[in-house]
Amino acid sequence: MSEPLEPEHGTRPLPATGPTGHGDVLAPDRSSSSLAPGPAPARRHGGPRAGRFWSARRIPAAVLALLVLGAAALLLYDVAAVRADRQAMRWRRELAGELAARPLENTWVLALAALAVLIGLWLLVLALTPGLRALLPMRRDRPGVRAALDRSAAALVLRDRAVEVAGVQSVRVRAGRSRAVVRAVSHFRELDDVRADLDTVLEDAVGELGLARPPSLSVHVRRPTKKG
Repeated sequence: MSEPLEPEHGTRPLPATGPTGHGDVLAPDRSSSSLAPGPAPARRHGGPRAGRFWSARRIPAAVLALLVLGAAALLLYDVAAVRADRQAMRWRRELAGELAARPLENTWVLALAALAVLIGLWLLVLALTPGLRALLPMRRDRPGVRAALDRSAAALVLRDRAVEVAGVQSVRVRAGRSRAVVRAVSHFRELDDVRADLDTVLEDAVGELGLARPPSLSVHVRRPTKKG
């Protein structure tokens, strides 16, 4: 018969929880403050390109579709009526007469042509631009995940970090896609010192936002306006 092995010096048995219905599960005791969570996964660099989010353009598309559908249905009905030996609608007869009588250099013809060109250019711009300028794309550190930060939220984060600087009384932040303008009012300390601290704090804050294209900072510091 063999003797039961005693545990070696310096080792302890792992604590085990009770049965969970799928077998026993071993779990460490996390009630102690000495157990720190594991390190966060490192950020991936050189991942997929974080492009801007594209707007669905639902309202312009719906308006254009309704206009085209209504005009096509009206024209098709009029053509079918003419084919059925009926007289064409009055609006089409008058339009054909006006187009036949008015020269191309007429003011109304040029104005309508310019309007049609502007509408066409507007539709092309809507089709070729992403829109959603208020969303700032974030870095794609995880495959298959896309995220964006609203510009107002980014401005709020920068403002909260700026007001923590000593000497700052109030802050206004306007966050754009390429630049963030920070205007601070300092009621004590030297303005150069406050500006230097703001530059350091805000640069760290911009880096922590996780944006794909971090905006450049433009920091302005002034004294409060004297009343009276």
